[in-house]
Amino acid sequence: MRILMVSDVFFPRINGVSTSIQTFVEAFLSMGHEVTLITPDYPEVDKEPFDIIRIPSRQLPFDPEDRLMSLRKIKKLVPGLQQQEFDIVHIHTPFVAHYAGIYLGKALGLKVVTSYHTFFEAYFEKYLPRLPKGLLRAIARKFSKSQCNAVDGVISPSRQMSDKLREYGVVQRIDIVPTGLPSICFERRVTTGFRSRYKIPDSAFLLLYVGRVAFEKNIGFLIEMFEQVVAAAPHAHFLVTGEGPALKSLKKQAGEAVCSQHIHFAGYLDRSTQLLSCYQASDCFVFASETETQGLVLLEAMASSIPVVSVASMGSKDVLVEGEGCHIAELDHEAFASKVIQLANHPEKARSLSEKGRAYAESWSAIAKANEMLTFYQNIINVDVEGELA
Repeated sequence: MRILMVSDVFFPRINGVSTSIQTFVEAFLSMGHEVTLITPDYPEVDKEPFDIIRIPSRQLPFDPEDRLMSLRKIKKLVPGLQQQEFDIVHIHTPFVAHYAGIYLGKALGLKVVTSYHTFFEAYFEKYLPRLPKGLLRAIARKFSKSQCNAVDGVISPSRQMSDKLREYGVVQRIDIVPTGLPSICFERRVTTGFRSRYKIPDSAFLLLYVGRVAFEKNIGFLIEMFEQVVAAAPHAHFLVTGEGPALKSLKKQAGEAVCSQHIHFAGYLDRSTQLLSCYQASDCFVFASETETQGLVLLEAMASSIPVVSVASMGSKDVLVEGEGCHIAELDHEAFASKVIQLANHPEKARSLSEKGRAYAESWSAIAKANEMLTFYQNIINVDVEGELA
């Protein structure tokens, strides 16, 4: 199968969408399929991992991490794309990529599908706090409904997100296909020297957050919760890895905390090298985001044999099973901290939970999920004009 993907983000821009695209593409390529991705150009891009068409783009003033592609430049690609005989168009993001994907589908005579990666209803509230929440929810729901009904099929990473889209009024076919874990996530790495790099004692019980450092990730809650952890487990330390718009604010918050010397920031870590060592040098993964459409980092942590303490909200509900590598916590400082403290002060419980987590993560292979996606593609392609399966 030849798949044409369109996305407003991809590496070197670090986020869950980039990771999902890369994971599926690597699996597709290993199975003999072909993928072309249309995505923005970035100044630091060097060698491409597969067939990527970089589109001239400009930075957004309110979020310099993201870039706005030129729709006009994408439209000019049509003559060349017509020669490649693609089977389907897959949109990954709702901005220029969405409208480009719709245009390309019509121009190339192809079915178009979209992945719903971002829970905009909660996302808008975090970034536009001065506007009425009711208005923001209405805008987000109308926006999502319109875009999802404009394509031939929708991929949701979780049951909860699929239910939300139906609630919004999405009538198109929705299949649930979460991103799988590539085999590299299960590899063991040398962790010697990792902690000393960030002045973390070898004897510390190390809490870890991995992901985009953004307001909707609720990292501020984790810092507040961590103060209670240190009070009961003085050997605890907390490491936040990643970059994003909330970094400056969170560093300020951490600096003002009573336990400031126990909170560390690592910035961006390369997923295939440094990040695996980071996971495996840690003792507990903590996560408090209520906006995740899947929560892939939770599975990555389990694959590295780290016990997880997390809220179960939206997509993470599909990932988390109490006792299978994780403890599910309420979004309450004391309740959340008590579960972390239990692991910090009882190593045997943490060890047992980590062993179960690794076994559980092995059931989420990237190849299995890629096969589910290919089946979805084929079902969409085979739908005839009357809307029934051919």
